[in-house]
Amino acid sequence: MRLRRRRQCFRSCSSLHRVDEDEIYWRQKKGDEELEWSHSSTHVISQFTQCFANAMVGPRSWVGALFNRSSNKRNEKFSDYPLSPLQAHRLQRLQERIQVPFDETRPDHQEALRALWHAAFPNIALNGLISEQWKEMGWQGPNPSTDFRGCGFISLENLLFFSRTYPASFHRLLFKQEGTRADWEYPFAVAGINVTFMLIRMLDLSSVKPRCLPGINFAKLLGEDEEAFDVLYCIAFEMMDAQWLAMHASYMEFNEVLQVTRTQLERELSLEDIYRIQDLPAYNLLYQ
Repeated sequence: MRLRRRRQCFRSCSSLHRVDEDEIYWRQKKGDEELEWSHSSTHVISQFTQCFANAMVGPRSWVGALFNRSSNKRNEKFSDYPLSPLQAHRLQRLQERIQVPFDETRPDHQEALRALWHAAFPNIALNGLISEQWKEMGWQGPNPSTDFRGCGFISLENLLFFSRTYPASFHRLLFKQEGTRADWEYPFAVAGINVTFMLIRMLDLSSVKPRCLPGINFAKLLGEDEEAFDVLYCIAFEMMDAQWLAMHASYMEFNEVLQVTRTQLERELSLEDIYRIQDLPAYNLLYQ
């Protein structure tokens, strides 16, 4: 596998040159984010308390689905941006994927889950789709299907794509092979579901067409590569883990880490010289 030349990503992204029209967008967004965060902090604490009560105590426990951020405020400047027929078609197909719930009774969904296990632990036989073994991958309990309720089948597809396309990166994050780690680490699989959910919100994929600058620019990348969302997921997972290490975080701070990751990724998606998903500065994290 050919290594790409590294480009600086962390800490330096905020100083990179961006498109002129982005200045107004970010200035307004910064104020909106501060307001949204202050209003949602009480809800996040309440949600954490409820989730914690249902979680197992120990280094493999998880509070689950902490990321909950309002995205109602949009910059209408980008609402009328025209998409090409190819961009619109691929965006529609991605939105259709998002609507598919995980169904533990479907054979293809069961097979995808088994495939994920074998990608993660190729030398360990899986005892069943309901097994205590799943906790070793970072699921909340012995039945992974219960963790897909908030995001659907696409979050499993993302994890499976990660394992098959960037196996070295996948296993490095799964087994926490780099950096000084906290005693209570984030569980890999459930964190992956949260990354998928974060991307769906960030890119405004629930709308007919994106109404934010990162979403519009992502649609352009999607026109160049139909797998752009899946690759972006892998990049975002790597960025999240790097931020986790940089912030010396433990699992109670996961929501904050994901928030920082989202902001950084939004800025990368707003750079003026991004024409392919591989042009994102953080893409190089996949080849460390």
